[in-house]
Amino acid sequence: MDSFAFIIHPIDPKRDVSRKFPFLGRILNERQIDFFSTFFPPVYISEIEGIRSDSTGKEIKGWFIACPYTPRRMMELPERVVYRKIVQTGRMAEKLGAHILGLGAFTSVVGDAGVTIANDLQIPVTTGDSYTVAVAVQAIEEAARVMSIEMKEATVAVVGATGAIGRVCAELLAGEAARVFLVARDEKKLAALREKIEAKNSRCQVLTSTSMDVLREAKLILTVTSAIHDVIRPEFLQPGSVVCDVARPRDVSAMVAAARDDILVIDGGMVDVPGNVNFHFDFGFPEGKVYACMAETIALTLEGRLEDYTVGKDITIERVQEITDIAQRHGFRMSGFRSFEKEVTQKQIEAVIHNARKRKNNALGGGS
Repeated sequence: MDSFAFIIHPIDPKRDVSRKFPFLGRILNERQIDFFSTFFPPVYISEIEGIRSDSTGKEIKGWFIACPYTPRRMMELPERVVYRKIVQTGRMAEKLGAHILGLGAFTSVVGDAGVTIANDLQIPVTTGDSYTVAVAVQAIEEAARVMSIEMKEATVAVVGATGAIGRVCAELLAGEAARVFLVARDEKKLAALREKIEAKNSRCQVLTSTSMDVLREAKLILTVTSAIHDVIRPEFLQPGSVVCDVARPRDVSAMVAAARDDILVIDGGMVDVPGNVNFHFDFGFPEGKVYACMAETIALTLEGRLEDYTVGKDITIERVQEITDIAQRHGFRMSGFRSFEKEVTQKQIEAVIHNARKRKNNALGGGS
């Protein structure tokens, strides 16, 4: 039986440590968890079973294994030290008998985005970023539909546009929207990306910015930075806009949800897994659903594509389209919306639309 392993790690330190070690999560604060994570070995989390392809009937199994480092620790420690711990975690996958390894959250973006990890392991590696791109774009397109925003007339902003995921998302969205803002810190990289997109999409207006102020002009925002703190704040956003947050840790401040009931904030990348999957571990998602990066690893295993698939920072549109086809064939589907670990209901969407309309009317002096 083909099998896979997927590396997770604590993103919200107290909450995520508590999922496996309730006592430690209760007694240690975040800084203590950051410090002690340096000395923790890789952790076996659970076996995953019940995955079955819709098209071929093939069944596979897998494992969750954990690299103990928090995002802050990965940023603080020397790169070679972080690589060593991720490779050590990958060795656990090899001993379990996994045929391919998926890198989750910060383990997929640190350093060269999986290249060094893949070179140091015997089994192939994928970051899952190709399918993450596909599902993020699907999610923001579907959110635009339910919010009655016409993509072909809309202004879209991509925050973290020069990163591996953001760049390809921007290329794909430029083919759909009227105007795209590319937002990142490096002006030279932004200019190069704008030139590339303009060469392919003469209809779309492409602008660049190193400031978050331009988000006020966007109706649709896709954010995917590798920041360890939130970067999207309530004052940046216009009423009735959609923010699709693909980053982990989150780019969107929890204050957005608290202060702005006229904004739809969704997590980018929740996917239904085919079969009757049992993860034997609560990682914060409803039963039978995973992040898109996890889904890529699982889909490749079902397809028998046991190879280094998405590694490095040069993701191609062709690879995004290929993994989308593979995932659809086996029965993976973009799931409903979630926001800050909770399901987004139709009632909530209607409330956002109502509140946005009310806020605009008040701003124009039209009352409620």
